Amino acid sequence: MNQVATLSPIIRARDEFPGLLTAAGKPWHYLDTAATAQKPQAVIDAMARALGKDYATVHRGVYARSAEMTLAYEAARCRVAQFLGGREDEVVFTRGATEAINLVAATWGAANIGPGDRILLSTIEHHSNIVPWQLLAERVGAQIDVCPLTDDGRIDLDAAQAMLDERPKLVAFAHVSNVLGSLLDAKRAAELAHAVGARLLLDGCQAAPRLKVDVAELGCDFYVFSAHKLYGPTGIGVLWGRQALLESMPPWQGGGAMIDRVTFERTTFAPPPQRFEAGTPAITEAVAMHAAIDFVEAIGLARIHAHEAALVSQLRGELRAMNDITLFGPDDSAGIVSFMLDGVHPHDLGTILDEADVAIRAGHHCAQPLMDHLGVPATARASFGLYSDEGDVAALLEGIARTRRIFG
Repeated sequence: MNQVATLSPIIRARDEFPGLLTAAGKPWHYLDTAATAQKPQAVIDAMARALGKDYATVHRGVYARSAEMTLAYEAARCRVAQFLGGREDEVVFTRGATEAINLVAATWGAANIGPGDRILLSTIEHHSNIVPWQLLAERVGAQIDVCPLTDDGRIDLDAAQAMLDERPKLVAFAHVSNVLGSLLDAKRAAELAHAVGARLLLDGCQAAPRLKVDVAELGCDFYVFSAHKLYGPTGIGVLWGRQALLESMPPWQGGGAMIDRVTFERTTFAPPPQRFEAGTPAITEAVAMHAAIDFVEAIGLARIHAHEAALVSQLRGELRAMNDITLFGPDDSAGIVSFMLDGVHPHDLGTILDEADVAIRAGHHCAQPLMDHLGVPATARASFGLYSDEGDVAALLEGIARTRRIFG
């Protein structure tokens, strides 16, 4: 309780999120931030300006507004590089983390993984960090290995170390689980992977909005995230890759912007990151993502994480005291609480909660192999953001009590 109270300036930030009110002007208890975050007014305003009075294409216009928009677009790339602790020429804009992983699979993967090679994933992965590697493995005849979890739902790096004796070419792990909120010891994962010559890709979708990410310190080779989970717009995400790796990767999609010179005899390609950004880019989305990063860092990722951790602790404590609740994941989960109410399907719970203006996620969360591991078809998931507060927890608990009464 005291932890939350000391972070009242973050709680007051609710006023900056117009989406946190119902159509009737009542508080909307939004507990689905792991799916997508609500947008602060600063991001909405930045997007509106970019779509309105500032709008122009980028990179090739000779008129002043195009030049100004080009500067704004590339300033967003610079801001992302600073946010991740990388370099501008290591930041590739994509449609989202899913496309970023597919890009790596279709370029670096196709060039470096062949028949009999192995790829190491984990039980905890989102489908976006499973299916692209399955498609690659099927095309080239590679094999996928799956690292198990610890009893409290973390990627078991001791087991991973033993599995690395098979010398996989790539390790692809979630930095933070989208279902359990469990945090990977990414630095150790990188050390283990590199010890056998493997590359490490980290899915940072759930980490970037709440943890300070420094790719140099982590030691990973690729890092991906989506802007919409970072309080930014949909339609844009980031692939960070080591410069030498990006330089070695062939183009993925062909078209404008990614070329150096085109003739019918031969085409040469631009260097990274432009090599991987064919066509007109997501201009306004990049500008809005810049605003989102500014907004988050003005508050401070450490403060956001502490705020969410206090709410997680409060909710898990309340749920743990209920005999008909099953909790999943570690006690120190990062902003996410997954659970089951005995005798009630998560979809039914979610529907009843919605009647009280409480929004949770109910389903398999694009993590069906993890559901199989947990032995359930679905879970209820409450996920916090910087705007969440004790009122959201209270509304959720009241909704669970009401559901219990309905189902008798």
